[in-house]
Amino acid sequence: MAYEEMKQWVDNATYEMLLLKWRDSPFDDPFFWGEMGEYYLQTIIDKRSEVGEEEHKRVLARLSWKPLSWKGE
Repeated sequence: MAYEEMKQWVDNATYEMLLLKWRDSPFDDPFFWGEMGEYYLQTIIDKRSEVGEEEHKRVLARLSWKPLSWKGE
């Protein structure tokens, strides 16, 4: 997949879709390296801000991810 096609996929993906791809893709997936990797990460950060705290928690629960707690909870 060409860079522009990858960028278009990232732009159209939901926050949940981006997290799923991050979780389920192999280490060497080109989405996560170089300029594309930087774009992917920034897009996750931006979409995380857009969805808000409650939706973020719902997405993590749907994906069976538990938020990290620095208090050991």
